Amino acid sequence: MSKRAVLEVIALDAEDAVAAQAGGADRLELVTDMAADGLTPSARTVAAIRAAVDIDARVMLRLADGFAAGDVERLVRVAGELREAGADQFVLGFLDPHGGVDLAAVERVAGVLEGCRWTFHRAIDRAADRDALRKHLADLPGLDTYLTAGAAGGVDEGLGVLRTEARRRGEPGYEQQLLVGGGLRLDHVPVLREAGIDAFHIGGAARPQGWAGPVSAEAVARWRAAIDD
Repeated sequence: MSKRAVLEVIALDAEDAVAAQAGGADRLELVTDMAADGLTPSARTVAAIRAAVDIDARVMLRLADGFAAGDVERLVRVAGELREAGADQFVLGFLDPHGGVDLAAVERVAGVLEGCRWTFHRAIDRAADRDALRKHLADLPGLDTYLTAGAAGGVDEGLGVLRTEARRRGEPGYEQQLLVGGGLRLDHVPVLREAGIDAFHIGGAARPQGWAGPVSAEAVARWRAAIDD
């Protein structure tokens, strides 16, 4: 029996989380402030979502817009607070001013997660060298996923890269799952599934009213059906 592909949905609150689970989401990404492309939610929000649903949830560790780590010690404190609130999976990713991975910051934050599973987010799409970034991070504990569109401009621009990286899965630096998101549309799904990609991430696509409105269980269900087809 083949393993079901992963559908991850961005949730801002417990209402979003309940709708996403009802529509068939396998996992949530918990964030706040989408005007800044998603920042760390409060521990209270995380606790409320964990109480409302029983699917996996990955919590964003990002304190300001952009991909610089900023105050790493504050990130460490926040990660500890979120773990106390019930978070056991995370999303993070930091670049230096030259577009290389900020390995010191990533290692420091990942170290306090004590083996929790985590995603390196779309900072990879802004990296100067994707392959080098992957190989620098290859042995970090807990890293099991890259959230990527294949390019900074989105999936349309990054399809070739996504296909190439899917073919390389299992090579050193490419053991992690590709979670595709960023300009992702339903018509991309068959092409990506044919390439062997088995994880998909949606945000605005789950919200017919835009970011001012809630996640729609019906919208999520349409994505679930397309991915499973």
